[in-house]
Amino acid sequence: MRAGKLDRTVSIERKTETVSPTGAVVAAWLNVATVRAEIVTQSASEFLTGFGEAESGTIVFRVRYLAGITTADRVSYAGQVYDLKEVTEIGRRRGLELRAVDTA
Repeated sequence: MRAGKLDRTVSIERKTETVSPTGAVVAAWLNVATVRAEIVTQSASEFLTGFGEAESGTIVFRVRYLAGITTADRVSYAGQVYDLKEVTEIGRRRGLELRAVDTA
């Protein structure tokens, strides 16, 4: 993984739940890490859903290895939020390949 290819900045966020002073459970997304990334592939595809057709944007990011990143996390990039669908380790803790889908 070459440093020059890591030309984008992404934020990895994790959902946390806290209890408000009124006793209600409040969910919020907190920033786990802001890292440099490479966009490997980016595509938009239409697929059939139960409600009709929908468009899904898929994107693959490559980042340096970070321990503890799971599919429960999400990636924020250029004002868009992407849910992680797959986290693949590259080599022996050399990097991660994050396959994500647009949430909108």
